[in-house]
Amino acid sequence: MKIDLTDTTASKINKALVQGRRAIGTPAVGMVLTMVIVTDEENAYDSIKAAEEASHEHPARTLVVIKRHARTPRDRTNSRLDAEVRVGADAGTGETVVLRTYGEVSDHADSVVLPLLLPDAPVVVWWPVDAPVNPSKDPLGALAQRRITDMYAVERPLQALESRVASYAPGDTDLAWTRLTPWRSMLAAALDQARLPITSGAVESEAENPSAELLARWLEARLGVPIDRVETQGPVVTAVRLGTGKGEIVIDRPEGPLATLSLPGQPSRTLALKVRPTSELIAEELRRLDADEMYAVALRGEGTKETTAHV
Repeated sequence: MKIDLTDTTASKINKALVQGRRAIGTPAVGMVLTMVIVTDEENAYDSIKAAEEASHEHPARTLVVIKRHARTPRDRTNSRLDAEVRVGADAGTGETVVLRTYGEVSDHADSVVLPLLLPDAPVVVWWPVDAPVNPSKDPLGALAQRRITDMYAVERPLQALESRVASYAPGDTDLAWTRLTPWRSMLAAALDQARLPITSGAVESEAENPSAELLARWLEARLGVPIDRVETQGPVVTAVRLGTGKGEIVIDRPEGPLATLSLPGQPSRTLALKVRPTSELIAEELRRLDADEMYAVALRGEGTKETTAHV
């Protein structure tokens, strides 16, 4: 069910949500969090679709904030809020409210979002594109326990990574880091099997890949050895090589969803290592809303040097 509201207010939007739930026969609110998506028109469809798919695991009220840029002086003085309320089959397992702000309302989007937050429920803010330099200081980011950005969406991702280092606050995370979860899990499992001291390492990837840089920094922090960055044709991260006194530990994924794991003195084996869709990345981030300490370690490249091969 969809309800369109033009030149509306937060109070009218809340009434429309209640009306929509009653119309489909589900008056009770069973959502566990509020997700705020701050995006533009171009990326709104894909972002909403990803959030709706993630809502099957995490029922949520999704508030999509689309700031419409003023094209004329009249547009700048024409402050207005339009909304599209979606409930039932049109909103996954939760509720979706698409908010389009015009004029001065765009500068105070937090005042529109605040009355629409679920009471006593955590808040997550996700910027698919155009994330602020300091997410925790952003008016919308300040409302959230968890703030999600994506360095893949910027023109100079490694420069953005350095900005994230300077502005990091507990609760910040980035999908460039979330994409590494399968790599980190496989590396940890491989090192548990090998039980060998690591003497060197390398991360191979396409140029300017933020995930590769985060992975290299994380390995340096956890293993206490320099990790080389090796440029390949991609796509994304293609291999990790860790040197030991008895040979290399290698996870190699030149392309496709399969990778090869090689350990010293053992036969190679094939592992599933696909590139995951955005909906899976968002669902993973919503499973934990506390501070991601390992992301902070990877950003700064700092950590306690390990005396064993564990990561």
